[in-house]
Amino acid sequence: MASPYADRIADLAADAEAARESFEPPAEPPDEGRAMEYLREGVGEAVAVYVDARTGEWERFGEAEFARLERAMNVYLELYARCYGVDIEADYTVREAAEALVDTHNIADVARILTHVPERP
Repeated sequence: MASPYADRIADLAADAEAARESFEPPAEPPDEGRAMEYLREGVGEAVAVYVDARTGEWERFGEAEFARLERAMNVYLELYARCYGVDIEADYTVREAAEALVDTHNIADVARILTHVPERP
């Protein structure tokens, strides 16, 4: 049985794959503007779905649905890093991202904590 978030997750997953397929690396990294778009529209949305489902009436995701949500978030984190000229293989949990967001209140900080991109001097 699908959760009430199935459509949002399906849209997010489809958008992530479309973004991956159409991605053109920046000629001169970093492309911070595009990196932030991936965070707001992708990572932030994935975390929002997770948080929405966990607050109020606790909704359970099916295993496949949850995997799609996490994969979409990780695709967006990979694209974020590529905007900085860094190739990563993201394998983070949406829970890790949500906890980091609670601590930082900033999606860019979440991405830096998880991916270590950009590197701190």
